[in-house]
Amino acid sequence: MTAAAARRGRPGYDLESLLRVAVGLFNERGYDGTSMDDLSRRLGISKSAIYHHVRSRDDLLRLALDRALDGLFALAAEVEEHDGGALERLEHLVRGSVLLLVDRLPFVTLLLRVRGNTPAERAALARRREFDGLVAALVAGAVEDGDLRADIDPATAARLLFGMVNSLVEWYRPDGDVRAADLADAVAATAFTGLRVR
Repeated sequence: MTAAAARRGRPGYDLESLLRVAVGLFNERGYDGTSMDDLSRRLGISKSAIYHHVRSRDDLLRLALDRALDGLFALAAEVEEHDGGALERLEHLVRGSVLLLVDRLPFVTLLLRVRGNTPAERAALARRREFDGLVAALVAGAVEDGDLRADIDPATAARLLFGMVNSLVEWYRPDGDVRAADLADAVAATAFTGLRVR
């Protein structure tokens, strides 16, 4: 293989595979610590090949954050259509969020590390706050239905619930012994045992 052919890069890097490698680097080095040169070296392709798919590093970040957030909002829309009371829908949302986290672990990990330093991060944080509001509304509905304790503020309960879900990125490993469905069951059982009216 000639040096020119090597510079053109390896075949098979579409936007999806590019995004997965970028997310891995962002999680490993931080967004600010990852340059397009770093990404080019990791992929073994030229920067111009990367720019064929995206305009900028910020585009990659936005696409990656949207991958996690779009999943959460799709799940929230599915829960909204779900029959049953607020508590049943809330449990469905929590379980589904665990399964989504497992399925999109690198993307959710990145989402949970953003601090609002870029326009893409600020947009992601705004969407996270919107999702938090949806969760708090479900908690409030379950309290009104008499299914959850009324002595815990719904917004606080929502943060505690998703604090537990989000903590999974720190220790859960897809190649470990815990299956995603068992993990979702364990989170729901732990969370809702303490919140339910007895």
